[in-house]
Amino acid sequence: MKKKKDSSGKQTAKAVTDKKKSEENAKHWAREWLDALVWAAIAAIILRTFFFGAYRIPTPSMEKTLLTGDFLIVTKLAYGPRTPMTLSVPFTDIYMPGVNLPWFRIPGYSEIKRNDIVVFNYPIDIAPISVKTNYIKRAVGMPGDRLRISDKVLYVNGEVEDYFDTYMYNHRVETRDRIRLSPAKVREAGASIVQSGSNSFIINMTTEVANDMRNWPEIERVEKFVLTDEYDTFSRRGFNFSSGFRNHDQMDEFTVPYKGMEVELTADNWHIFQDILERYERNIVTRDGDQFTIDGVETNRYVIQKDYYFMMGDNRDDSEDSRYWGFVPDDHVIGKAGIIYFSWDGERFLPRFNRVLNLIH
Repeated sequence: MKKKKDSSGKQTAKAVTDKKKSEENAKHWAREWLDALVWAAIAAIILRTFFFGAYRIPTPSMEKTLLTGDFLIVTKLAYGPRTPMTLSVPFTDIYMPGVNLPWFRIPGYSEIKRNDIVVFNYPIDIAPISVKTNYIKRAVGMPGDRLRISDKVLYVNGEVEDYFDTYMYNHRVETRDRIRLSPAKVREAGASIVQSGSNSFIINMTTEVANDMRNWPEIERVEKFVLTDEYDTFSRRGFNFSSGFRNHDQMDEFTVPYKGMEVELTADNWHIFQDILERYERNIVTRDGDQFTIDGVETNRYVIQKDYYFMMGDNRDDSEDSRYWGFVPDDHVIGKAGIIYFSWDGERFLPRFNRVLNLIH
């Protein structure tokens, strides 16, 4: 009987030992997975903060260069990543209000060049810079550039801007009497009808498509739809910058501000500089006609503290950009659009495989 009891005791002790080993192995396995997840999260945060970002194109403002549903990799190394500006929850838009961290931009391997496609924080959002909405546009104006728009044509330092065949414009299209224009045919050509009448249409399309459309048997005339000087689209929008211009097809010459630029403020040019002084460079300004008081000092002269850029969408008549709300400060720049890693056609509910891994330029 004693022998059986010892045998039973040994078996019980072995079972307890095996159970403890099993629990220790499970804890060790759980610890390894937890460590791996923590390090993966840290690596992802570092990559997202300092190296790359993933963005989706939600609107047609950059067509036909970028399509609605394109998913992009944006390199922050190009212009230099920013160190964190706020205390926020990683991978979310949740941040601690009122807490702004001292930050700086780590040098990148390139400067912004004219016509780069740039991701930036929407300047006139009311929020800390890094949590403002992400926008993507083409940098058409560099600090110090002189810009003007005449009859829809952008002039940079007196010369017509570089042209890209992906640019989209509104065109007035007239059909021959009693001949129907097929919306399906227009879509198939890569254009979209903005406004339609009995035999007159406003159609958004590239210059190449417009040239092809002129040869359609039902078409009488195709020409760019240009707003005249008398047509006012800006005053009703409520933007400071555009309030002093007429419309996005006609804009008098102005200079893109740069760091160290000294300007003389007047009632006529205040719409150009108001957001710069008050919103981006945080001065307290009062104005009485042509008389200005800046941070308690009565003066009409001001030295710009940052570099600024002028951004426009490639779909020139379907893009709310710098023509409306003004300049982009250099501290709002996030990175350079690099590559399309995926594209989804929301109308057909199909991937656009021909766009995957396309470089952006």
